[in-house]
Amino acid sequence: MKRLINFLLIVTLFNFLISCNERTKGNATTKQNTDTKKLVGGGCDGCEIMYVGMPANNKSVDTSAGWAEKGQKLLVTGTVFKLGGKTPAPNVVIYYWQTDNNGYYSLKQGLDEKAKRHGHIRGWVKTDENGKYSINTIKPAPYPHENIPAHIHTSIKEPNIDNEYYIDEFVFDDDKYLTGEKRKALENRGGSGILRVLPSGDLQIAEHNIILGLNIPNYPETNKPEKQSGLEIGEDNPSFIPYHAFGPDKGSRACPVCKYGRFHGIVYFVGNNPNWNDIKQWLTFLEQESVTRSKYLKAYFVYGNENNYVKDTRQKELEKIGNELNLKNVALTFVPSMSDTESEVNLNKINPNVENTFIIYKHQTIVEKLIDLKPTEENFKKISNTLDKTKGEYFNLQETEHN
Repeated sequence: MKRLINFLLIVTLFNFLISCNERTKGNATTKQNTDTKKLVGGGCDGCEIMYVGMPANNKSVDTSAGWAEKGQKLLVTGTVFKLGGKTPAPNVVIYYWQTDNNGYYSLKQGLDEKAKRHGHIRGWVKTDENGKYSINTIKPAPYPHENIPAHIHTSIKEPNIDNEYYIDEFVFDDDKYLTGEKRKALENRGGSGILRVLPSGDLQIAEHNIILGLNIPNYPETNKPEKQSGLEIGEDNPSFIPYHAFGPDKGSRACPVCKYGRFHGIVYFVGNNPNWNDIKQWLTFLEQESVTRSKYLKAYFVYGNENNYVKDTRQKELEKIGNELNLKNVALTFVPSMSDTESEVNLNKINPNVENTFIIYKHQTIVEKLIDLKPTEENFKKISNTLDKTKGEYFNLQETEHN
C-alpha cells in the first residue's frame, strides 16, 4: 500500500510539472504546424486536451469537480468581449483546469487517460448570447515547495477560428507569490489575468472579463484606431506616482490606482496640448460626478506637458485652478512628461500629442478608454453611462484586506 501511495504521488507531481510546461512556445509540434499555417495564438503544446471529454452541449455555467471537495469555494464570472472590449461575444468556449486544494493536478477514477496531465478539476463553459459565463470551483493551491502563484489555466475556442489558443492564466491579486516583477511579466493575452476576489459569506467572487484577440499573435482582426493613446480595455491600469498639487493627497506622491482601486476610477490625462477652457469644464464635471457617486468614484487629473517644465511652476499652476474651481474631490496631479520613467507614468502609454485621454477603470481593470473628448453634454453622459453600465452585479461588495 505504501508503495502504491508513493507511486501515485510521483505520478501526480509529474502531471503538474508537465501541465505547467505544456504551453512552451517553439516546441517541435508547434514548429511543424506553423510551417503550413500561422496558428492564431502561436500554438501551444497540450491545448488540444481541451477537446478530451468535452460535452457536446456546453452551458454558460459550469461547476467543477472541486466544488464538492475541500477548499475555498470560488465563483469566476464575467463577460467575454470581441476585440476592442465593447461588443459581447456569444458561443465562445472557455476550457479551464487547475490544481486541487493541495496544489496537485490530482487524479480521480474514471478520468480519461489522455487528460491526466490536467488533473480531475477541469471543465468548460460556453458564453451565452450576452457573452456571459460563470465557473463554480475552488481556489487552487500553489504548487508545493514552489514560489509560483496559484493559477487556473485557460484556453479559448472561438466559433469562427479553426484552432484554440491560450489566454493569461487566472492568478490572484492577494497571492504572496504574485510579486511586482511577476505582474510586469504577464502577457495580458485576452486582457489581465489577475483576479480580485470579493467575499460573500463563505464564497469568494471574482468578476473577470475577457477580450478576444487582445495581445494574441496572428489574430485575424486588428484594433488600431487612427489615434492611439493609453492601454487597452481589459488590461490593468498600472501603478504610478504623480505629484499631487491640489485636492486629496495634496503634497504626496500617492498612486491613484493603489490608493483607491476597488470601485470606479477616472484618470484624465493631458499632455503637450492643454486646452485650459476645456480642462476646467471637464474638472467641474468630474467634481460633480465625484460628489454624486461619493466613495464609489475617484477622479484624477494628470498633467504631463513636457514643454518648459518647472516643478514649482506646475505646482502653482494647478493650485490656482483648484482654488478657482473650488475642487474638493478631484485630485490635480502632474508629472514631468508622459514618458517619465521615475514616476512610471510611462507605463500608461499615453500619447502626449492628443488633447486628452480618459481612462476609466473598475477594480483596477480598464473598462473604457476615450481619446480627444470634448466637454459636451453628450460626452458627459457617455462618461456617466459608462460608470453605470460597468458596475456589475457585485459592485457593492467590499474587498478583503490583504498585504
